[in-house]
Amino acid sequence: MHTIERIAFLLLVVCLIAMIGRRLRLPYTVGLVASGALLSATGMLTGVALTQELIFSAFLPPLIFEAAFYIPWKELRADLKPILLLATVGVLLAMGLTAVGMHFLAGWPWQTALIFGTLIAATDPVSVIATFKEAGVHGRLRLLVESESLFNDGTAAVLFGVVLAWATSGQVSATHMGLDLLREVGGGCAIGLLVALAVLWIAGQTDDHLVEIALTVVAAYGSFLAAQYFHCSGVLATLCCGLLLGNYGSLGALSDAGREAVGSFWEFAAFLVNSVVFLLIGAQEHGLIGQLQRFGLPILIAILVVILGRGVAVYPLCALLRRSVLAISVAHQHILVWGGLRGALALALVLGLPASLPHRQELLATTFGVVVFSVVVQGLTFTPLLKRLGLLEA
Repeated sequence: MHTIERIAFLLLVVCLIAMIGRRLRLPYTVGLVASGALLSATGMLTGVALTQELIFSAFLPPLIFEAAFYIPWKELRADLKPILLLATVGVLLAMGLTAVGMHFLAGWPWQTALIFGTLIAATDPVSVIATFKEAGVHGRLRLLVESESLFNDGTAAVLFGVVLAWATSGQVSATHMGLDLLREVGGGCAIGLLVALAVLWIAGQTDDHLVEIALTVVAAYGSFLAAQYFHCSGVLATLCCGLLLGNYGSLGALSDAGREAVGSFWEFAAFLVNSVVFLLIGAQEHGLIGQLQRFGLPILIAILVVILGRGVAVYPLCALLRRSVLAISVAHQHILVWGGLRGALALALVLGLPASLPHRQELLATTFGVVVFSVVVQGLTFTPLLKRLGLLEA
């Protein structure tokens, strides 16, 4: 099919799956993954594949920006301590347990196990935000899970870079690690805030809502790509940019009509990009079906240790807060564990591994296996779990 025809056809598929999913009260993301695999089998998605560049350059910026744009700063600031605790110490705990599990249970070398632990430890903003929106979760629970999924990318990116450097060169120093952390986190946040301030100033010079929409698009992609160019965290840059624009754009920088138009535009953009991501995950899964069968045992072990690692990251850290005003209920902790989905972020990291890296194919297949389990099994059982815990109306 020609490119325009194929795009139109895929949009129709997305719309039909979304309608069917809502009619049957099933996650449409699961239907998209299945449809992607089916379309790939029929040759409809030939020549279209997930790549690290596609995920980082095209998909992550709009999804992160849209989520951050609607996070209220006052509520985020109130829960910043548990969010940062889970996004830093929690990621380290999950990474460590996952790496230990893959080394001793799957027999992987320490280098391979640590690489996998770092790339899979962070929950994925794309999958988490899509699932929570679809389930209709609101309030503090949604703020905790979505915000943590956005923030923990910075930790995971730094750890991944350090571990990969150690695995490929065998050397990494504490000074190098500290500088990487400062550059990734500090540089990413600084770039995001600078881009947001520039956009706010320009937006204050016009009341044309179309120009204001265009400026937010520039902000989303500009902050992410600028941070990536300077080897900083693109997710943190876009997160800070979206937070500032969302919370201060309403104070006069964006017109009333502009803010309403911006909201409608980004809601559609997030729906569209999410749909394409999950379609391509399904297509990539079909292309790796042989590898998934070949490495079936490591995939099963990985699914188990990743879930256990998430539990170790959540329950003990939340226990530290149980006597404070920031205490997180046990029901919310269960959702933090089971709702900590993996997706496009882990795929981007594993797809960017050097071709010469030992066990690369096994890492690729195992990561895809965990992601598919996360999207399909955890995605299908997420809403029933919310209802069972009394967090969602039946």
